[in-house]
Amino acid sequence: MTITATEFKAKCLQILDQVNRTGEVVTITKRGQVVAELRAPYEAKPVRKGPGMAKGEMVIVGDIMEPIDVQWDALK
Repeated sequence: MTITATEFKAKCLQILDQVNRTGEVVTITKRGQVVAELRAPYEAKPVRKGPGMAKGEMVIVGDIMEPIDVQWDALK
């Protein structure tokens, strides 16, 4: 939805409620130029801390315990 700044000023609270309810983005213009976009806040995922914080975020591919076939320069 696109509205003018004048219309937004007149219906601000109603538009805020609509955006929060529907998630629709409202573009606000002033003299035909876009000056702002109004959107509902996204739901941030809670931050996990401590052991197991990356559970489900990584995938181990292959055997991580076997030595590699390449000798490192640091071991020479």
